[in-house]
Amino acid sequence: MNAAQKLMSVRRDFRERDVRVVLVALIIAVATVATIALFASQLQRTLVSSASSFLAADRQLEAENGRPVPPEWLEEARSRGLETGQMIEFSTMISGPEGFELASVKAVSDEYPLVGEVEIQQQASDGAREMVASGPAPGEVWINPRLLRLLNLEIGDSLEVGNLPLKVTRLLIREPDGGFRLSSLAPRVMMHVDDVAATGAVQEGSRVEYIYLFAGAEDALDGYYQWLEPKLGPSHEWEGVREGETLSRSFDRAERFLLLGGSLAVLLAAVAVAVASRQYALAQRDTVALLKTLGLQGRGIGRLYLRRLALWGIAGIVGGLLVALPLFRVLVALLSEALERPVEVYLDPSALLPALLTAVVSLFAFAYPPIRRLRRVPAMRVLRAQPGETGRAALPDLFIALLAIFGLVWLYAGELVLVGALLGGLALLLGVLGLFGLVLMAVLRRVNGGGNAWRLAFVGLYRHRQASLAQLAVFAMTIMLAATLILVRTSLLSDWQTQLPEDAPNHFLINIAPDAVEQVDAFWADRGAPLENLYPMVRGRMTELNGQPVKEAVSKDERINALNRELNLTWMEQLPEDNEIVRGRWFDASDTEGVSVEADLAERLGLELGDRLTFTIGSAEITEPVVSIRTVQWDSMKPNFYVVFPPEGGLVNMPATWITSFYLPEQKKFALNDFSREFPTVSVLEIDHIIGRIQDIVQQVTQAIETILALILAAALVVMAAVVSATLRDRQREGALIRTLGGRQSLLVRSTMLEFALLGLIAGVLGVLAAEAAVYVLQARMFDGSFRWHWQVILTLPLVSALLLALFGRWQLRTVLTVSPMLLLRRLE
Repeated sequence: MNAAQKLMSVRRDFRERDVRVVLVALIIAVATVATIALFASQLQRTLVSSASSFLAADRQLEAENGRPVPPEWLEEARSRGLETGQMIEFSTMISGPEGFELASVKAVSDEYPLVGEVEIQQQASDGAREMVASGPAPGEVWINPRLLRLLNLEIGDSLEVGNLPLKVTRLLIREPDGGFRLSSLAPRVMMHVDDVAATGAVQEGSRVEYIYLFAGAEDALDGYYQWLEPKLGPSHEWEGVREGETLSRSFDRAERFLLLGGSLAVLLAAVAVAVASRQYALAQRDTVALLKTLGLQGRGIGRLYLRRLALWGIAGIVGGLLVALPLFRVLVALLSEALERPVEVYLDPSALLPALLTAVVSLFAFAYPPIRRLRRVPAMRVLRAQPGETGRAALPDLFIALLAIFGLVWLYAGELVLVGALLGGLALLLGVLGLFGLVLMAVLRRVNGGGNAWRLAFVGLYRHRQASLAQLAVFAMTIMLAATLILVRTSLLSDWQTQLPEDAPNHFLINIAPDAVEQVDAFWADRGAPLENLYPMVRGRMTELNGQPVKEAVSKDERINALNRELNLTWMEQLPEDNEIVRGRWFDASDTEGVSVEADLAERLGLELGDRLTFTIGSAEITEPVVSIRTVQWDSMKPNFYVVFPPEGGLVNMPATWITSFYLPEQKKFALNDFSREFPTVSVLEIDHIIGRIQDIVQQVTQAIETILALILAAALVVMAAVVSATLRDRQREGALIRTLGGRQSLLVRSTMLEFALLGLIAGVLGVLAAEAAVYVLQARMFDGSFRWHWQVILTLPLVSALLLALFGRWQLRTVLTVSPMLLLRRLE
């Protein structure tokens, strides 16, 4: 065959309806998966960039031993192309015209912040706020607005930090790295790092923390950390945006939502290509038989179809990318609008790999196996029978298809729970469908024909029973995949959003003396800002596990931050509502020993129930068994603890201070000054910026999930249309015969729409129940939520499915109702 003949053959192929269906399915598959993967990569990058400003850098190195790190560490970082900066944090007394106040001082270098901006105000009362990318100059100090009233200061006055007078030039409204540290004290004072020595506040043995900032390319940061890690001591902590308990939980949950949406897109794309390509493969029986009668051997047929599939795969990939890239730009523009700030477009080539593999693997896994089997069948058997339709012969195809689907989802997700939940839901659905199909066909066999629309619908289902069962299976799988994401959107995401309601606690009170607990509680109750639960807090370090030094007992060579610092220990009678026991039991009223450990820490330490932990508190040591392991919602903005004792347990005689959180609206923040005057030793920690950052992440992920949902629903509609059109010729022929025999158009329309509506209703019920099963596993294992039935979706989605498929059935009849029956029969023949 010369080049001209090959070109004519290609053109003829593209004119065939089945080929066009395969190409449309491939384009939709590539476009859907590529768009979602690109957008997920963009959103992840945006989240990292946004969250990195929470550290004022991409990474932080904290030295909690009161000593700066060796200069060569910073020189190595700069030699690798990284930007560096420095901060020094300590607590000291500051003085003004009205006396003294304990403040948390942050001294910053000229480079601060490497990422993000500082929000300041130049006037004391109603001055405009502005964002700047630098800290105060030497000789200047920026202070928290409350200090103006506490110390009777004005902008331009002098404030003494230790022994050094500094000029107040700005009000410090918000720092990009105003972290959530219970050890830090409010209000905040920011000064230049060069002025620290002159204050005299930092001496040998002082409680001071040196923090170093690093920013640069991710591979450069990783390479630097590999060089740095062997040199780090127990008091050093290398921290990224993912390491903090509060933000990392929100960040991980955001990634899991995107991973779920992308995995559903991969599965739905595979179903779309499978339906279209298998229909094409079965339609090639006559062509294969003809080629064999003309003398073409099996190997030649195989090479011919491999070339065709490769050509269609290239066309589908190119077409899909031409659709995905503009759509991706539109989504990035929508993201920028939703966040009310420009978003730098980042096209990640590696994000296209799942789309390319989805197209290629699906095409060859679903289309080629039946063609490969056909080329081994004698021509006369192909012409007389329908090889490849028997269940036993199709088993290898089914095995290859399942293996391909599993491989695609595993490659994309890499999360065993996610893959198991989705494929387990599909397996359960197919099992139920098999049993239901047998029962349905047994019932339909007893239905006799007649002029009634319902009877014709039942007879049509039985007459096309193989196609009906295949359509039912595909419809149910499509609905299950779409319903899973709908349930995620309506349930999991809503649950996440409700964790941070409008009145979420935005202030912490720390260092409350035991004899001041009732007075503090009464102070805020009188001002309409009641406190959350108050908890005692004892500082202690975990030192031994089952009699061994804890760092030796932990076999894994990993840095566990909880072992490098003192922990906040507490006791409580009742389990907080945002905690959940996963193993063991909560304390009884009579318990005097035992501890409850947070689940992630227990996993990293390899703890089991009954293990004995030793804590060093001052000069005392306490050893207690582990009686329960519990999950903690770190992003609930409430006091949470790694380790909890019973009320009459090991901490009963230990000196403690108390901690609580509460919500204070902006218009009532003036009460903080009165509180500080009345309770000068109690520290107030404002965390509005943390809540705002988490809500920002929720907003971004909500936008992404809604976009992904729209794409997947659109793909689901196309899959349904492709499946319905698979029996188009047979149904057009039957419709023409009914009209030829005198059947009315209204009867034909009603019966066909009823037939497809029944398929849609059954598929909707089974699909949404399978989706509930998948969401149950996802909620319990991936999103740490509690399962509940979603009756609104269960009752609504099957009706929507029935209506959609009824409309598709009506669409199939458009030719039958507009063309002469005799002309249509001649055309179909």
